[in-house]
Amino acid sequence: MTMPQIVAGKTRIGWIGTGVMGSSMCGHLISAGFATTVYSRTRQKAEALIGKGATWAASPKEVAQNSDVIFAIVGFPSHVREVMLGEDGALAGARAGSVLVDMTTSQPSLAVEIYRAAKTKSVHSVDAPVSGGDIGARNATLSIMIGGEADVVATLQPLWETMGKTIVHQGGAGTGQHTKMVNQILIATGMIGVCEALLYGYKSGLDLPTVLKSVSSGAAGSWSLSNLGPRVISNNFDPGFFVDHFIKDMEIALEESRRMGLSTPGLALAQQLYLAVKAQGFGLNGTHALMLALAQLSGIEWLKRG
Repeated sequence: MTMPQIVAGKTRIGWIGTGVMGSSMCGHLISAGFATTVYSRTRQKAEALIGKGATWAASPKEVAQNSDVIFAIVGFPSHVREVMLGEDGALAGARAGSVLVDMTTSQPSLAVEIYRAAKTKSVHSVDAPVSGGDIGARNATLSIMIGGEADVVATLQPLWETMGKTIVHQGGAGTGQHTKMVNQILIATGMIGVCEALLYGYKSGLDLPTVLKSVSSGAAGSWSLSNLGPRVISNNFDPGFFVDHFIKDMEIALEESRRMGLSTPGLALAQQLYLAVKAQGFGLNGTHALMLALAQLSGIEWLKRG
């Protein structure tokens, strides 16, 4: 199958989904000189990109009809299925030789399904979920985990480099999503440690910013501790990544683990704790809002502390 050449000012980019991360990622492509057509369920969320020069489309199908490479980063697997495989989805409007790129964290099996459906129309398909949250999206430092055919992945290298810093081809269709599950399992259990440690530090009377100076650069250090720890301390639970979406990711990881016969008790515990966060009304807050559920278990009103 033919593939588009990636040249700023010549290659036409399509973008579906302009949420917390998608807006920044698409913005980098526009700034790099790629003509871009965008779609989101709410046009208002795309206004900033339209202001930067993007063209609005009425459907994912219309996006694909006007693009050589079509990216999507939406919320849930059901949304991926709709925007990629639906009657008005991207594949319905994609031309032979174009490329579909799903950057949503979704089901590995769905990535394989999209790949196979695309191939019947001589369309390329890549699954490329990302890690790094809103900070990584804004700073173009995302880790991009890619599943798909090697030549297609290599062709898109200029686009990957516009959005991310760590770009790794994992293997065939679905391997990007499997790798993201590894990432999410690490984050899920790691976030418990971050929040419990800060809760302990607070209860014992320590000055938490001073504590971070000691522990964040040693063996206990992590991206979550360095980047989200300060947000927890300052009671800033704005989303870099929604709790609701993280619960979805953990459910996918648990489903895949069961399918492979794996026992993942740490992941199961993390999912239960995050369901408590959601039940408390913080589903649209960031993943570090786990602190709110843990604080409640200990009878500490974290948001009201002095």
